[in-house]
Amino acid sequence: MSTLADIDLTDPDVFAERMPHDWFDLLRREAPVWEHPATDEHPEPFWVVSSYEHIAEAHRSGTLFSHQTGPGRDGAGGIALNDIAEGRGPGLQMVMTDPPQHTRYRKLVNTGFTPRMVRRMDEVMRLRTDIILDRICERGSADFVLDVAAELPLMAIADIIGVPDEDRHRLLDWSNRTIGGSDPEYQDPVDADGTEGDHSSTYETAMVEMAMYAHGLTDQKRAEPEDDLWTVLTSATVTLDDGTVTELTDLERDLFFTLLLVAGNETTRNAISLGLMGFMDHPDQWATVVETREMTEEAVDEILRYTSPVNYFRRTATADTELGGQQIRAGDKVTLWYPSGNRDEKVYDDPHRLDLTRTDNHHLAFGGGGAHFCLGANLARLELKLIFEGLATRMPDMVVTGPADRLRMNFVNGIKHLPVAFTPGQPVLAV
Repeated sequence: MSTLADIDLTDPDVFAERMPHDWFDLLRREAPVWEHPATDEHPEPFWVVSSYEHIAEAHRSGTLFSHQTGPGRDGAGGIALNDIAEGRGPGLQMVMTDPPQHTRYRKLVNTGFTPRMVRRMDEVMRLRTDIILDRICERGSADFVLDVAAELPLMAIADIIGVPDEDRHRLLDWSNRTIGGSDPEYQDPVDADGTEGDHSSTYETAMVEMAMYAHGLTDQKRAEPEDDLWTVLTSATVTLDDGTVTELTDLERDLFFTLLLVAGNETTRNAISLGLMGFMDHPDQWATVVETREMTEEAVDEILRYTSPVNYFRRTATADTELGGQQIRAGDKVTLWYPSGNRDEKVYDDPHRLDLTRTDNHHLAFGGGGAHFCLGANLARLELKLIFEGLATRMPDMVVTGPADRLRMNFVNGIKHLPVAFTPGQPVLAV
């Protein structure tokens, strides 16, 4: 039996082995708002919020728990435990801003993610799903992550932005290196100065490459406009409440490209991979999907609750406050752990079970309410629906044939590789 003294949520090797739901069960039971001690990985204490109630409270608190910065931090801030210096993220990248900056930013980029826009993509994404499954159907085996789960989110983001198909592999590489730089598989072998690469150097290099690509894409769309989001964003303006007309700066646009690519690809890819693993652990639930060949809204939301692809977001307290009976000081780092909140037994019956009939499922996979509710929620739901309906129709006997290769990273619940097998079939699209 674990004790609080055993818990180290900064250790990436723990997450490469498993999602530590046993630790989260213990935290919710004994210390739902807990001060994590300093560790070798992170040499200062921080708060861990593990209960659904207190995660949602923090999300609803506005700028009390800031996405951006806190007093006395010299402009440093961000959404991960390690600070990102001012001018390199906080206040510039949308996910690292507070209102009113966030409100302005979101209004400008919201064009591509309305329910109407996602409905327009339905037919295209169904075709994309058939293309993905056609590529593997005759083989009878695949690496589910690389061959299936990663493909549809990449295609969706590329379609929305207007990235040529031949550049999609670059998007996947950048996403892996940005999120997975602490994993040896994705680390750059050497820095620019010839020294051995590490997590920070891998992240920095990928961010620079993405920003440069985004800048070139902006120039291209201005010269040759197309019917895509990036063309719109080259000249989009919005009128603020005070009557000011504003548009994205080049730097804000470049940083939004990195956010859109990483958030839109990484999270949905892992929800699909973890969702398949959940179905394999709950064959009765997969049998229901195979029988009906339908993923209802309730089923999609249950996959999101069960998988919780984002492990945590960090906030910074901007004033002395209290949360869950604990005294939080201005400048303290506060981490909100979504896989724990999504399996809170005070909210969900039998929370560790995948149950596609679960109703009133107000999960935290897209955030706990407030201004930062996930911009791509409707698109992610569509992708999950189409992939699992396609698998149930064409590869209903798919099985996992080996252990999942998990990402060495505590920020996302990531799967790198997952071997699967199924009865070979025929392509459905004409070559």
